[in-house]
Amino acid sequence: MLKYNDLQEGQVLKPLVKPAVTKVQLVKYAGASGDFNPLHTDDEFAQSIGMPGVIAHGMLVMGFLGEYVMHIAGTKAEPTNFRMRFGAITRPGDEITCSAAVRNIYEEDSKQYADLEIKAEKAPGKVVGSGQATLRFF
Repeated sequence: MLKYNDLQEGQVLKPLVKPAVTKVQLVKYAGASGDFNPLHTDDEFAQSIGMPGVIAHGMLVMGFLGEYVMHIAGTKAEPTNFRMRFGAITRPGDEITCSAAVRNIYEEDSKQYADLEIKAEKAPGKVVGSGQATLRFF
């Protein structure tokens, strides 16, 4: 379990590897999110607009990073100031690895914080999402 006193600036945290994205997952996410753009569910449509096939919703990748930050926080902290930028596209078959590095640790108003740089990659150097999150420790 992550503890504030164990953190160091520059520390790389244990990653979370998500199973390969599936077409079924994209259809389920479309239903859950209400985003039924055929770019995410219909290969023929995706190919007609120049894509190699369906691509994952960007917000699905954001959800993976959100899950990862919540996992890191555990019961010792709560995430705040979560921000993300989208990168490369995610396709069915891509296995996404979420990772984080501690950018800054500090105390403010008697509370302890850790700023994280977060990223989701489908392969080393192929970033599909990146951003920042702050953990406020209890």
